[in-house]
Amino acid sequence: MDFQKQLLAVGKALRKDEVKALAFLCTDLLGRNPNSVESTSDLFSRLSDQDHLSAERPHLLTELLLIIQRTRLVRDLQLSDQVSTNRSLISPYRKLLYNLSEEITDDDLRDVKFLLVTKLPRRKLEKNVTTLEVFLAMEHMDLISDTDLNLLENIIQQVCPMLKEKINQFKTRQVRHTGPITQETGRSRSLSYPLEPNQFCQPSDRERTLSCEIPELRSLAECTMNSSNTSVDFPNGLHGGDECQALSLGLSGLSIETSICTSSKVSSDAMKLSPSQEIETSSEKQTSQTTNTDTEVLGTYPMTAAKRGICLIVNNCDFTNSKQGLQERKGTMVDEDCLHKVFKWLGFEIAIERNCKREKMLSVLRELGSRDHSQMDCLVCCVLSHGQEGSVFGVDGHTVQLKELTEPVNGLNCSSLAEKPKLFFIQACQGTSEQKAVYIETDGHERSDVCSDAIKAKDSIPSDADFLMGMSTIPSFVSFRERKNGTWFIQSLCQNLVEMVPSGCDLVSILTKVNADVSQKTDSTGVKKQMPQPAFSLRKKVVFPIPEAPPPSLSR
Repeated sequence: MDFQKQLLAVGKALRKDEVKALAFLCTDLLGRNPNSVESTSDLFSRLSDQDHLSAERPHLLTELLLIIQRTRLVRDLQLSDQVSTNRSLISPYRKLLYNLSEEITDDDLRDVKFLLVTKLPRRKLEKNVTTLEVFLAMEHMDLISDTDLNLLENIIQQVCPMLKEKINQFKTRQVRHTGPITQETGRSRSLSYPLEPNQFCQPSDRERTLSCEIPELRSLAECTMNSSNTSVDFPNGLHGGDECQALSLGLSGLSIETSICTSSKVSSDAMKLSPSQEIETSSEKQTSQTTNTDTEVLGTYPMTAAKRGICLIVNNCDFTNSKQGLQERKGTMVDEDCLHKVFKWLGFEIAIERNCKREKMLSVLRELGSRDHSQMDCLVCCVLSHGQEGSVFGVDGHTVQLKELTEPVNGLNCSSLAEKPKLFFIQACQGTSEQKAVYIETDGHERSDVCSDAIKAKDSIPSDADFLMGMSTIPSFVSFRERKNGTWFIQSLCQNLVEMVPSGCDLVSILTKVNADVSQKTDSTGVKKQMPQPAFSLRKKVVFPIPEAPPPSLSR
């Protein structure tokens, strides 16, 4: 599609508040008050005039749309191939303020304005003033900046303490990226530029901080006398497998921020370094930079939305009409009941679908993906059924591939779930193992009391980011279901969620404990064993907030 037509289509698709958000994100690029931007065409024209946006340089458009989570628009306009692999023009500071504004509710905003009543003019705190406009007013009054977030941090601590973690992560990155000198000419200090890895500015020693521009040709320009403190943003996905790389560049819109040079006092003494001293200093800087990168602080997915999310439980029990002659899954109602209790306790809205045929399972997931999850933190889907390698059975005996289950809710097809954790727990049989235990039944063709629920690992995780697939067993092995007590895996999952969430444990750690517990279980013969296996493409920790209500009783 012609680039001008793409710009026109974007303009028609965006709401007024989204246009204001884009203008806010481009504050440093525009060099003026973003409130003066009247429309998308006005914004795009200004960016084009300053050579930030053109058919030859379309990357900013895609980056902006990904930040405001208009992922589907990126897909529909075929913009996903326009993500730059070496730059991010939007500063981490602007992204931080925008992300905070997305999490602050109307009630929170009223409290923020109340706390600022002695610091900002009253007209800046009127009812129709948005969160981003409040942030801009604070900037204009020099109450906040990318190097001074103390006031904002204090306000967030009083209004919505959960959001303080976002500020802490930003400040941690700023500290971690502190190096010899941050340098940039004539630009806002929060603006980011492309940079070749391991390029460093040489330190000097004057009382004023220096800044040197890092242009697109990736060579160092001469240093000037502008005080600045710049971090350099690289889009995420610079390492790892091809699928994960494509996803993080094309969908998540996240970035790995790498600051090469930071502010420092310089004097003429620095000019007296011998060549050998200069080489040694450069080596030390590179070592420090490598260490900082290796000690990346792992973030946590936000759990501050109005609702925790939906927990869909697909429970297939009655296979009477299946062509394969699959047996009734006795004991599965115990699993359903436990999952219902635990995830309701965690704050989820529970949706249960029983005895679904293949098409019903797919339609339920498509409908789930078509919903607006913007006011929700995450998604949980539990599938209890018979299965075979890489798929689960509908009660009609037709299979659904695991990728077919996850595809409707990935970042492309459900933009309101982009960058949010999507957690799948699959209890289903691989269908090939022969078990000979009394009171043990496999979720395949055999008859007994415990089921085998294996899922092949290579089929369990889609290419999208932010998925977790909790599998009841490692590849090629069976998992078990007791007719009276439910499955080993689901029962252990529920029990450990109840016991470990109140102590602040993240989900992967909880699943590790599930692995340990289930690995110790055995059938009455002492022969049959099971080893669960979580697989995930999560980029952060999943930590559920501690519920105020007492934990549910799971005793049987």
